Amino acid sequence: MGLLDRIVSRKGEAESPAVGAAAGGDAVFSTKALRKFLAVLTSREAPVLLDLGAVVGSNVSFFGEHLGCKIFVENLYADLERHVRNKTLDAFPEFLKTRFGEESSAVDGILCWDIVDYLDRRSALALTEQLVRLLRPEGALLGFFGTAPAREMFYTKYVVVDEVNLKHRLYPAACSRQSILPNRDIIRLFSSLRVSESFLLQNHLREFLFRKPAWGG
Repeated sequence: MGLLDRIVSRKGEAESPAVGAAAGGDAVFSTKALRKFLAVLTSREAPVLLDLGAVVGSNVSFFGEHLGCKIFVENLYADLERHVRNKTLDAFPEFLKTRFGEESSAVDGILCWDIVDYLDRRSALALTEQLVRLLRPEGALLGFFGTAPAREMFYTKYVVVDEVNLKHRLYPAACSRQSILPNRDIIRLFSSLRVSESFLLQNHLREFLFRKPAWGG
């Protein structure tokens, strides 16, 4: 299976040469949950992965080589940016309810990154409802959550270095992070899933690995 057979980008996004390339200024941090997320998908035959961030060529290569998976890239940051700039943010929750055309239980893993940090409660609830619907029983969802509001207006592009290291690359945004959620509210937001792992990293980023219960679980 070739690389083009493994990636589907709904918006036809083309990555600029700088996006997937190594950059000396990118900060690297250790991730504890990514390896565990990969282990879930490795145990499945021909897994399907949903990435909610922008297309990052090196990430596609990494997951394709490690998992032999099919990847759907659905850039919710671009969707959010468009709604903010068009002053239609009130309509974003309804947009999210119909954003994903895949059938229920269609994917084995979801890279949520930190998109929830940028959503109000209505949008966050609409999104998590859809993500739970899309995830197969015993599938995994990896999410990042901040611990302090950011004054600057930017999104973060996460670039996989290896199983235990990520780079984060900032780029301009029309909105900032919303209120920082305490752990109990994050767990409540994903109440249909169970917390498999959670970590507070040295850069104060929180990682949550959620699993969808088996049928009847």
